[in-house]
Amino acid sequence: MAQDQKEKRDDFQYIVRIASKDLNGERSVELALADLKGVGIRLSDMIILKLGLPKNKKIGELSEEQIDQLSDFVESEKYEGLPSWALNHRREMVSGDDLNLVTNDLDIQIQDDINAMKKIKCYRGVRHERGKKVRGQRTRSNGRKGLTVGVQRKKD
Repeated sequence: MAQDQKEKRDDFQYIVRIASKDLNGERSVELALADLKGVGIRLSDMIILKLGLPKNKKIGELSEEQIDQLSDFVESEKYEGLPSWALNHRREMVSGDDLNLVTNDLDIQIQDDINAMKKIKCYRGVRHERGKKVRGQRTRSNGRKGLTVGVQRKKD
């Protein structure tokens, strides 16, 4: 019986490389995909359903063809057949396409978007430049740094 388990493990991949990131082969396909930056649990579930892969199988047990198919789909920026609300970079500035970026591409695109906002001097860009809160949070009591820490009392 121990030999049967050992024989099954001969074709098992303990490390699977997708989108320039090493994924743990002992995790399920759904959770291993969600380890990629830019892919969450819901998106990984949609990708698995789209490609027809087994959801609860370990990613190290997949065949080379299935891993290649998964890798090609994740690394392609346009996810055909998935709803646009599930993607992380909708209405891209230059082309207007709905994209889903992963790993380093996502980091680079976010930085480019912030620099574009700073360049056109929109409200969010100005807030980024000054290091203030960007998304409408209160700033009177939270987010203090430097000399502003502490309560200032009115002088009598």
